[in-house]
Amino acid sequence: IAVLNRLRDLGNTVLIVEHDPVIIRSADFIVDLGPGAGVDGGEILFSGTTDEAKRARVARSRTLPWVFQGKRNGTPGRKRRSPDGHVFLGGVSEHNLRGIDVRVPMGCLVCVTGVSGSGKSTLVVDVLHSVLKNRSAPGNVKVKSVRVEGRIDRVLLVDQGPIGATPRSNPITYIKGFSYIRESFARQKLSLVRGYLPGRFSFNKRGGRCSRCQGMGYRRVEMHFMADVFVPCEECGGSRFNGETLDVLYRGKNISEVLEMTVDEAMIFFDEVPQLGEKLWMLSRVGLGYLKLGQPSNTLSGGESQRLKIARELAESKGERNFYIMDEPTTGLHVSDIGVLLKVLDGLVDGGHTVLVIEHNMDVISAADHIIDLGPGGGDEGGAIIACGPPDRIVQSRKSKTGEYLKQYLARYRGSGP
Repeated sequence: IAVLNRLRDLGNTVLIVEHDPVIIRSADFIVDLGPGAGVDGGEILFSGTTDEAKRARVARSRTLPWVFQGKRNGTPGRKRRSPDGHVFLGGVSEHNLRGIDVRVPMGCLVCVTGVSGSGKSTLVVDVLHSVLKNRSAPGNVKVKSVRVEGRIDRVLLVDQGPIGATPRSNPITYIKGFSYIRESFARQKLSLVRGYLPGRFSFNKRGGRCSRCQGMGYRRVEMHFMADVFVPCEECGGSRFNGETLDVLYRGKNISEVLEMTVDEAMIFFDEVPQLGEKLWMLSRVGLGYLKLGQPSNTLSGGESQRLKIARELAESKGERNFYIMDEPTTGLHVSDIGVLLKVLDGLVDGGHTVLVIEHNMDVISAADHIIDLGPGGGDEGGAIIACGPPDRIVQSRKSKTGEYLKQYLARYRGSGP
């Protein structure tokens, strides 16, 4: 904030897209968009100075009441859960970690916190993930002892990396729901007459897809010294399929029109296909009901990609006890999205899984069952465990910078409604 103010004071204009309430309150002018996401957004709900925003009462805004009126949007309150096992790491000496001993409770929501550079990613991604994947300390990781007390079926690192690099990948294919749509079209009378099989309605196979763009709907234009640009296909207009394939209708819509539906619309449209409905419901449950089924994956944000991965895990991990690791899952999320994310994380834990997140967001940190706080500083000044335990214990630590800000957060928001 100090750097941003200095840039402004030098005569510059600083325009930022931001969710952090402290930065928003520090701004001179605020433009609030909404009220929802995707097709439910796109409106300017408020535009004015920060002083005007403090006094404004915008009924449809999900931002102003949270930033200025102390309202917590969608953060559930609940009792702390007791662990059903533990992972013990002894003598971790990787990068700036200096021979630390770590105990991670299982069957809980666990947060690893600390200032930037304190060693969080080293501990969680480089060490813990590697150790759990191998069930021992691999040769490239310096750990003296490893002990797992409890059941772990799978270890998954759920990051914000893209689910695909081209327009060919999309939400419905990623959650493995497109096969049900193709089968529905293949059962239509015109398909039976023409002998169309489900593969006819795939944009990954020849026959039904557009031959010009090969089912991408876009053409890649290579740009020298710049990122490649995707432009709509001149032949199919972005529909991905040829005319004969688009002749087949399911409930009055062709395959391209179905891919233009949002997740919430498709849940109603395909009410006769329960297997597909279950997968679509998972997407809606993680707050992605506004996404179009065929939305190119290279247009998704990091937060949307991560929630897509969580949705697929929710659909596929029944009966398992998994260990999920997430690196700052709230990056790029609005407070209302964080409320949805917290409910999803709670759902994973209540389903018998362990969820460990690297996080700076106080909504998530305050909801954790257990916190491991690293520090006190970054780089050579970090690498030590400052405090461990539930949030109420962390705020009592005089050495913890996380505890200091968590205490301020709880004073501002504790007791406010969801």
